[in-house]
Amino acid sequence: LHCTQCFSSQLLLCAGWVQVSVSSQSGDDLTLTRRTGQSVSFSCGGTDQCGSNYVYWYQKKETETFRAILYISSGGSPTKPYNHPQQDDFSAERDRSSSSLKINKVKLDHSASYYCGCWKSGFSYLFGSGTKLFVTGDPVVKPMVSVYPAASSARRGRRGFLLCLASGMFPPEVKFTWKRLEDDGEKDLTSGEQLELREPNRTASILLVDRDLLSTSRYRCSVQHEGGPVEAPTTQGDEAGRPGGGSGGAEDRG
Repeated sequence: LHCTQCFSSQLLLCAGWVQVSVSSQSGDDLTLTRRTGQSVSFSCGGTDQCGSNYVYWYQKKETETFRAILYISSGGSPTKPYNHPQQDDFSAERDRSSSSLKINKVKLDHSASYYCGCWKSGFSYLFGSGTKLFVTGDPVVKPMVSVYPAASSARRGRRGFLLCLASGMFPPEVKFTWKRLEDDGEKDLTSGEQLELREPNRTASILLVDRDLLSTSRYRCSVQHEGGPVEAPTTQGDEAGRPGGGSGGAEDRG
């Protein structure tokens, strides 16, 4: 099996040969919610990073492996050689810098996550972060977001913690962004040391920071959700040293 012919689940067989990385090849949508019969479109940006002319689209259902749906070249028509059972429901478009996958009339069994991908070079495959489709009659509900300091028992080391909790949302998928407020602006801490915990109806992000910075700086937690962005009130670093300090409800930024 030659790796340039690996698609869908076959790509996993080449894991020892191919570098697979999640890239910026994705739309802005973590989730999309639709009722039966409505249309939906998934976007894939950054395809100018692709070394080949083809962008591939995949479907991943909860209890199944990745399945290739189709591929499309820039300015061309989609090709569907994978015998996907729903292939006639999908159409696609492609230009130099983006691609889109569309379903004209969604059904319940279209509920899944959808990903784009492409070859960057001979042994490097770029994979989008994906968008999860919910086909349901339930309304979209924004999360409530709060920031809490570490518990007192955790304040003895050289590191401190801040916890950002998102709860009560639908769909349940969220994306956290941490920032530290500095004199010359905000510093993005997304690539810092973090831990994410998921439970039914709530998700938490724990940020690990130096205790000296925790006691002197202010931090902000923002949550991306299909219903719109939600931002927790700024946490004052020295409030982490006082019981109950630093917590608060969300501010709706949508």
